[in-house]
Amino acid sequence: MMRRIPRLHPATILAAGLLGVMLSACGSTQPEGVYPNRRQGDSTPYNQRDSLFGEGGLSVGVGGTKQDQNRDSGGGIGVNGFLWRATLDTISFMPVASADPFGGVVITDWYAMPDTPQERFKMNVYILSRSLRADGVRVAVFRQVQDVSGGWQDAGVPDAANSKVEDAILTRARQLRFDTLQQQ
Repeated sequence: MMRRIPRLHPATILAAGLLGVMLSACGSTQPEGVYPNRRQGDSTPYNQRDSLFGEGGLSVGVGGTKQDQNRDSGGGIGVNGFLWRATLDTISFMPVASADPFGGVVITDWYAMPDTPQERFKMNVYILSRSLRADGVRVAVFRQVQDVSGGWQDAGVPDAANSKVEDAILTRARQLRFDTLQQQ
């Protein structure tokens, strides 16, 4: 009896091919100390090459020059440095479960205040911009209360809670930026 070989869907073949390309790209074939786009005998520093899109590079939806963006960002991380630092300062009383400075996400673990141990809070903070702007940070506050059996039940959070934490972060970020400008 002849066994029938199943046909593979084209999307499966494409996914397998892309996986192979991505895995092969993980290994570096560049010798150490050799920059990719540098020609033999070229003395132009790697980071000072001319850009296809001009001196400022390509700016999609951010506006401003690269120099202005760097001045406002307050650091070399993926999000606004002042907002990042202000976020960590503002929620420093809570245990941080995860912090990604390049993606701009800070997730806290559950925290119960000493005066109300039957109630606990958790926060997710999203930094959405490289510039210091009011819409550059979003906060999601979660609350749980303990029932009589000792289990935790989700509970409502006042509407103003998210905004109050966002305002506290923005106030601290402005203070950090002001302090930085005063030092210069």
